[in-house]
Amino acid sequence: MFKIIDGDFKKNIYSDEAFLDNWPMLYILENGKQAYIGESNHAKTRMTQHASNEEKRIFDKVHFIYSKLFNQSVTFDYESKLIQYIVADELFQVTNKNSGIADKQYYKKEEYDEQFEKLWRKLQREKLVKHSLEEIQNSDLFKYSPYKELNDSQRTAVDDILKKLESGNIKRVVVNGMPGSGKTIVAIYLMKYLADSDLYKDKMIGFVVPQVSLRKTMKQIFKSIYGLTPSQILSPSDVTKKKYDILLVDEAHRLHQYRNISYMGPFKKNCEKLGLSTEADELDWILKQSDCAVLFYDSLQVVGPSGIDIERFDKKMDNAVPKRLISYYTLFTQMRVQGGNDYIEFVKQLLNASCEKKYHSDKYELKMYLDFSEFEKDMYFKEDQYALTRMIAGYAWPWVSQKDDSKKDISIQGVSRKWNHCTEGWVHTEEAIDEVGCIHSIQGYDLNYAFVVLGKDIGYDKDKHEIVVKSENYFDQNGKKTASYDELLNYIKNIYYVLMTRGIKGTYLFVCDDNLREYFKEYIEIAGE
Repeated sequence: MFKIIDGDFKKNIYSDEAFLDNWPMLYILENGKQAYIGESNHAKTRMTQHASNEEKRIFDKVHFIYSKLFNQSVTFDYESKLIQYIVADELFQVTNKNSGIADKQYYKKEEYDEQFEKLWRKLQREKLVKHSLEEIQNSDLFKYSPYKELNDSQRTAVDDILKKLESGNIKRVVVNGMPGSGKTIVAIYLMKYLADSDLYKDKMIGFVVPQVSLRKTMKQIFKSIYGLTPSQILSPSDVTKKKYDILLVDEAHRLHQYRNISYMGPFKKNCEKLGLSTEADELDWILKQSDCAVLFYDSLQVVGPSGIDIERFDKKMDNAVPKRLISYYTLFTQMRVQGGNDYIEFVKQLLNASCEKKYHSDKYELKMYLDFSEFEKDMYFKEDQYALTRMIAGYAWPWVSQKDDSKKDISIQGVSRKWNHCTEGWVHTEEAIDEVGCIHSIQGYDLNYAFVVLGKDIGYDKDKHEIVVKSENYFDQNGKKTASYDELLNYIKNIYYVLMTRGIKGTYLFVCDDNLREYFKEYIEIAGE
């Protein structure tokens, strides 16, 4: 179905095949290290145009991709797909810019999506790519690629934000969105676009990642993307060292205030450096050190007293600059969870004790287990079948293995497991499959399947018909000291909201509290029944 014809780009020597003059085609320019992917109806003419472009003179070979079934809609779509996958394949560093990549519909698209797998396997045989599509889809570089096809909600936000930035009449941009709505994808997309644009080549632009667990991953991603560098990934503390024209802040709800943190000394010094008191927070550092801040925020993902809750966040925005200099956007479409917005809404209702009917979906798996051994066994099965499957839990057990590696932390129905041995990049460590991840090791990451343990920090009051939490069973000391009962209730519900929205294909639950389990039984299918 697909034919690949090689050409000598440097010497301008190509085949005499008629379709190279007038047929929708794909092509890959490369030099062994870098590649450029394109499409054209007049491939030879396009090569002549590229030969006069300084940026393209680094290439010496071209590979034309032909199919008699191609039309221009297909080649536009396949061009976007090839860019996304070849970037994440990492055999070549792709030099394409990311402007214009979007999710486009066309006649028989589903059939062409299936045929793309055949094209990819042919590229593998030709040694133009190395990894399978499945391997690539499980990689962080693919999930967080700045070449992602944007949906309408994302594209509208991106286009408008770029217009506002180019006008110079904007000081604050706030992008709200539920878990999985693509906030991080939009943030990285914007970072790549700005890095490629001549308008911003002399601008100081940084990408702030508050949580340590995700920062290392982002540095690795930026290292692999043409035009981006790991040094652009910043901690909140890094921001205090110099001024920036633009700061993009991922997971802004994870910025900290001077409350319940382990680094109060450095925090205080950073405040003093900027002429601020400890009444200030890391959001203040960003607002002070940037001419324009683009903040990606979700109030339902604030998981402890040190976070920036919605009241504090809104107050900062109101006091920062005049309202006319702030723009707000909301990403509405669920991009991670295959159950879509319906599943996200169900999780909210479940944790607010407001469910009205049992969950059912043909697109998403949600089940509860009564036998922990079966729960664990099925987790290993899913890992073998699909990879990127992890057990995660609320902080309802003390972390004893932190001081004594010979001990296990969590014991349920005779099965014992350890907490995550690290937080930074835990998801991709070899040990992760045999451990249990906490909120600090998983927030911001995607899983294929999430096996979520709801500990005895969360329960259900049968008389009042409401979710309750039990402080004595919650062991994140920084997560609960100084918190009122209502605050702790919100934090713990938010933690489980985050944990239950990590799984792309499905979420499986094990509930420790008897009353909560009985409540969940009314609305969630029991595994094995």
